Amino acid sequence: MASPASRPRVMGIVNVTPDSFSDGGKYLGAADGIEHARRLIAQGADILDIGGESTRPGAAPVSEFDEILRVVPIIEAIRAASDIPISIDTMKPGVARAAVRAGASLWNDVAALRFSPEAPEVAAELGCEVVLMHMLGQPGTMQDDPRYDDVVAEVEAFLLARAFTAMAAGVAKEKIWLDPGIGFGKTVAHNLALLKALPRFVALGYPILLGASRKRFIAGLDPSAGEATDRLGGSLAAHLAGAASGVAAVRVHDVRETVQALDVQAAIAGA
Repeated sequence: MASPASRPRVMGIVNVTPDSFSDGGKYLGAADGIEHARRLIAQGADILDIGGESTRPGAAPVSEFDEILRVVPIIEAIRAASDIPISIDTMKPGVARAAVRAGASLWNDVAALRFSPEAPEVAAELGCEVVLMHMLGQPGTMQDDPRYDDVVAEVEAFLLARAFTAMAAGVAKEKIWLDPGIGFGKTVAHNLALLKALPRFVALGYPILLGASRKRFIAGLDPSAGEATDRLGGSLAAHLAGAASGVAAVRVHDVRETVQALDVQAAIAGA
């Protein structure tokens, strides 16, 4: 799943949840989720990220059974109609196993294989690519006064430690992606520091996934952007900065606009 040479890959978000921060409830049914996935493919998505449990601040947990019921029919339908790479956005090894069996090839884990003790071994067993993301605490409490002595150094150390744990369990290094976790237990200042430090994360030698789409820190810079859908400009700015820093992929809600922005940026660079 290497990024195109000219720009990062665009990972389109398909949330089949009632309570995701931006589009919760819009694509809850399988038919709606499948139609949204098809729309994102038509808009130029390079990867689809399917999620059945919200990880917004204060989100309620979902049972493994319910999460599988939400995501597997959509993954199966997409795989039957397209060969686009599919990512499963889950913390649960059982959901990841069901998703890979249905056709997913990447496990996007906001818990960085910490949800359960067997998670690293399951990742190795599945043989899929895995995204290890930094999150401070749990989704329900991660935005309750997050503090760091040095956010960049601490996030970097965490990600390298999780990569080592995954490799020790048998995950191949070339299968590991890292994600600094924009918005997951960070203030506006923390997020800006991490975005500025993206070249440092890229230099670690792992593909970097950047997910800044519609995140709340944008409203911290522009108070008029109280609604998540009002944050397109800030999302594009963050992802263009990521592209300039060499990230491998960006995870976005607004696929068409992001593809256009990245293609124009790449065209300017190559002119």
